[in-house]
Amino acid sequence: MKKHIYKAITAVVLFSLLTVSCSDEFVNRDAVYSIDSENYFNSKTDYDNALVAAYDLLQSSYVNVLLGEIASDNTLAGGESQTDVVGFQQIDDMIHTPVNSNLRDIWNWMFAGVNRANYILEFKDKTDFEGKSQVIAEARFLRAYYHFELVKWFGGIPLKGDVRFNVGDEKTIARSSTADVYASIEADLIYASNNLAAVPSQQGRATKGAALALLGKAYLYQEKFTDAATTFQTLIDTKKYSLVTDYNSIFEEAGENGSESVFEVQYTDVEGAGFGCLQCSEGNVAVGFNGPRNYVGTLFTSGFSFNVPTQKVVNAFEVGDNRKAVAILDMAAWNASTGATYGQGYENTGYFNRKYIPRKRSATAAGDLNLTNPNNYRAIRYADVLLMAAEANNRGGIDDAKARGFLNEVRRRAFGDTNHDISASGAALTDFIWAERRVELVGEGHRFFDLVRTKKAAQEITGFKTGKNELFPIPIEEIQFSSGNWTQNPGY
Repeated sequence: MKKHIYKAITAVVLFSLLTVSCSDEFVNRDAVYSIDSENYFNSKTDYDNALVAAYDLLQSSYVNVLLGEIASDNTLAGGESQTDVVGFQQIDDMIHTPVNSNLRDIWNWMFAGVNRANYILEFKDKTDFEGKSQVIAEARFLRAYYHFELVKWFGGIPLKGDVRFNVGDEKTIARSSTADVYASIEADLIYASNNLAAVPSQQGRATKGAALALLGKAYLYQEKFTDAATTFQTLIDTKKYSLVTDYNSIFEEAGENGSESVFEVQYTDVEGAGFGCLQCSEGNVAVGFNGPRNYVGTLFTSGFSFNVPTQKVVNAFEVGDNRKAVAILDMAAWNASTGATYGQGYENTGYFNRKYIPRKRSATAAGDLNLTNPNNYRAIRYADVLLMAAEANNRGGIDDAKARGFLNEVRRRAFGDTNHDISASGAALTDFIWAERRVELVGEGHRFFDLVRTKKAAQEITGFKTGKNELFPIPIEEIQFSSGNWTQNPGY
């Protein structure tokens, strides 16, 4: 899909309404239609092009992944200095405010995704064609995906059903409750799971399995453990997904869209972008941000040294865990064995997020090589599904034996034996599952939200204030534009 579907966006001109620039807020306030949208959606091609545009905003979620780690105890912001991307530094230190351009990006770009999905759904009944139910199901999956990101970060958000947001809506449409947002997500994903194909027509398109996985995750975040366990079991019983034998292979180009991939955000280096419009890049911007500064050596290339792992997360790996060398690049050991060199950035720990740092590739790749890395983001892996299923069965008091089975399936791949199987039950098993999530998924953007939903954030994250930092602030511009219609999140 990243080689095919995304390039089609360049031919779609009607979406100037929904293209978010770095100065845009809730909706584009200088919208100009290139085509009268009410006279669009007259053919399958029109719907397909609109769907491509809705997928396109997934690529901008690279910043969600970066900050999901930086906000946690897994990594430090890093960079060149303490003033390098100030928004990252503030979030790392838990001193962020409603004036934060990086949080504004998450709000803007995820709402742009919602609006693009809503554009399709607003005109879902206009034209009939073969395969339309698949298009509508993909649009609803994407809306749920963007809504899930927004509710994780900001809590209750405005909802407008199957209609696009327009200028002025912020003054009349209230923020919905968190429960209402989750209800919308559930409804979209139930529909999607009932109507999506099990096998995608192109790599990267949403599938029945992806919808089930995200639905189960939404249930888990709400502590609806029985619903979560049932949903994950439905996915597991399809036997469509399996753990790959070689953990390292998951994060290399040859491992993209493999048997463990339930949903991946597709990236390519065929079209670049600059710092003036990072969301315009077809490449994974986070990868360049993660890379070691001024690196010279084999296998990898340099980047901007953000998102550096802490000693604390390095120490979280047990002796014999084969994932450690894949997840964490120990620069001292690597340099000693290969002769590589690098420049130490701000908050240097000597460690880097090896899963998502730049690999060497052709110097003819388009755009800035630091901004157009082709590394797909493995948004939902089967290992994540197994661990979520384990947690739901355990915390819901449903079946600890099944929970141990899912947990140990992941651990057996990690250690290459059965000697490290967990035999605990109850609360002790819960702790093992949470610890396993950390080391299995380190560097993948989940840690902060896992700590928040399990109420462990205050004890693990320096500066985290209970009753405040569970959510991030609504961007100040949005509060101002709403003219008092929206209240700010507590503590901000």
